[in-house]
Amino acid sequence: MGEVVAVIKVMPEDPEKFEVMKAKVEEAVKAEKIEEEPIAFGLKALKVTVVVKDEEGGTEAIEEKLRSIPEVADVQVVDLGRLL
Repeated sequence: MGEVVAVIKVMPEDPEKFEVMKAKVEEAVKAEKIEEEPIAFGLKALKVTVVVKDEEGGTEAIEEKLRSIPEVADVQVVDLGRLL
């Protein structure tokens, strides 16, 4: 089986606690890359790029881990692809 790369957008519950959320996300998942994405009026989201094995069942476990962080309001997979 192969590997899947996913980009997951993580929105903060409170824009003032963005840095706290970012630190907890970095601790919670093994990410290939984490980028800040400006949304509007000072609001930012995190774009977390992860690689998982096909047989691990996709991104559900990572999404649940991210949702369990109190400072996270929303988690959404915005891109998904297979690595060759």
